[in-house]
Amino acid sequence: MFIRRFLNNSTFFNFKLHCRHVSYIQGQSPEPKIREYFYYVDHQGMLFLDDSKMKNFTSCFKEKKFLEFFFSRLRPNKTGRYECEFPFVSLCGPERNFVRCDDKPIVFTKLVKNDDKKDILYYAHADRLTFAFDPEKLCMVTETGRVYHPSPPKIHPIGLVRSKLAIELSQHFRFANGEDKPPTQFEWDGKLYQTDNEWYKNIL
Repeated sequence: MFIRRFLNNSTFFNFKLHCRHVSYIQGQSPEPKIREYFYYVDHQGMLFLDDSKMKNFTSCFKEKKFLEFFFSRLRPNKTGRYECEFPFVSLCGPERNFVRCDDKPIVFTKLVKNDDKKDILYYAHADRLTFAFDPEKLCMVTETGRVYHPSPPKIHPIGLVRSKLAIELSQHFRFANGEDKPPTQFEWDGKLYQTDNEWYKNIL
């Protein structure tokens, strides 16, 4: 299958999460004609095989068509398998591609203006996966410094902004209540937006 050819070989892996002890084999077949694979998304939005010992740019998946294919099918895991340990799954025919993440499954990697001069966020390091930018919904969690924005709700209602982009955007935050409190305003394209610091609290 499309995804399987990106895997060089099957490996056995086990680890402990807060849910329970998990063991799996990449490419395992729990039932006839079904294959299961396991992935990890880091806080920069890079996709890895979950059992990769070294998770860096050299070992992540870089083929943009593959990334688009994979993330366009990403959904909450309701398969009845590994739902706690791998809360998301990308289904491809007989393949179940289970996904866990460092923070959020959707990580926004760049912000550009489209041909209509509208601001568009790109995610998953793919060329055609986008989401409309809403300055009022951009939020910063002061405890961690991480920046979040709404994401495609069919996947997850909130996405993480990649650290490089977050640093650029954070320069536009205004802190009327002090920098130890969430930002109150966001200045963008010559306009000052009042930030909504409530929408994300129940889903972060």
